[in-house]
Amino acid sequence: MTASFSTRTPQQALAALLDRYAPQRLLVVGASDFPALAAFREAHPDSVVAQAAPGALPAELASQRFDLAVVVDCLEHLPKRPALELLAGIRNLNASRIAVLADLAACGWAETDFYALALQASERFQRDEQVLTLFTYDLREYKQVPDWLNSRFWANPENFGKYWW
Repeated sequence: MTASFSTRTPQQALAALLDRYAPQRLLVVGASDFPALAAFREAHPDSVVAQAAPGALPAELASQRFDLAVVVDCLEHLPKRPALELLAGIRNLNASRIAVLADLAACGWAETDFYALALQASERFQRDEQVLTLFTYDLREYKQVPDWLNSRFWANPENFGKYWW
């Protein structure tokens, strides 16, 4: 990510993200509602939107899988350890895609804390003295498959059942 700030607002970035993925099942974790979510609900009435307050996910949500998880106005309300557990749990168990909008100064996190969770800094936004950063994670785009990871270098399927060595 470059050090420059986005020309979009955080709401425009979240709306674009929701529009890009158009999730059928969306998990929203945060202390407040945001306008991009209201617009998404209106445009996609058939989508299931589950909301949770900052903190550990309730049991009924923790056992479900979602197409996208959006964490907004959440990390600023939690101590770091429970927040790390929340993000790692969502990434590992609940969603293949995550978007986190955070004020690093307010939540006491560094960018490297997000990198440790495999999230990438996508955009930065500034309004007066406040700086918000949008971090994203997509399991399908997390790592490219290396060239050496194929049957040519590992297995020889054409020889299966022919030789016993």
